[in-house]
Amino acid sequence: MFDGTFRKPVDAAVKPIGQALKKTGLSPDHLTILGLLVGIGAGVAIGAGRLWVGAALVVLAALPDLLDGALAKASGLSSQRGAFFDSTVDRVTDMFLLGGIAWYFATDPGAAAELPLLPFAIAGVSSLVSYQRAKAESLGIDAKGGLMERAERIIAILIGLVVNVLLVPILWLMLVLTTITAVQRFWKVWKQAAVAPVTQERIEMRRSRRAGRRVARIDRRRTSVPRRRP
Repeated sequence: MFDGTFRKPVDAAVKPIGQALKKTGLSPDHLTILGLLVGIGAGVAIGAGRLWVGAALVVLAALPDLLDGALAKASGLSSQRGAFFDSTVDRVTDMFLLGGIAWYFATDPGAAAELPLLPFAIAGVSSLVSYQRAKAESLGIDAKGGLMERAERIIAILIGLVVNVLLVPILWLMLVLTTITAVQRFWKVWKQAAVAPVTQERIEMRRSRRAGRRVARIDRRRTSVPRRRP
């Protein structure tokens, strides 16, 4: 939800920072790796019960993740490999954060024995949401959007870490909203993929023929020789 609403304003805001980082000689991959290391540190701090330290590290880990794209555009290094690497690192960072929360619950004497399963349930449904988008895009279908995307999940975790008494209710809310997001994306892709394969092939064939005829007409106009008057 935030990604679709605030992506353009955020990109415009960090564009000058990307230009400045270009002069440092850093690459987008350097920032991605830095964000991963800080994210791992956040998970370890959370697991050790230092929730405020973990919250601060979550914020610091989000900065390189925000700026690596701006640096890639400024330096002309945007690539499929970089996008794949960044997306993979995001999933690894999420696992460390949720794993740290699960470890924190497991070592808390006052926590219910079943509570560590909650972060793992969120991790499972979040992976489903990410898979739906990746699979849909591989099929040429848009699957973006939903109530609880990655940005919303990070913000929710951050609020729970800062206000400790809200951590468990926020995690339950995350689980519900992430599940709704998975259903939303499934339905969105299902509707777009409603056209039967044979029908879709015919549609694509007609489009290809029309495009071919347009190209042929343009070529004939370019190659035609004007008649000379006697």
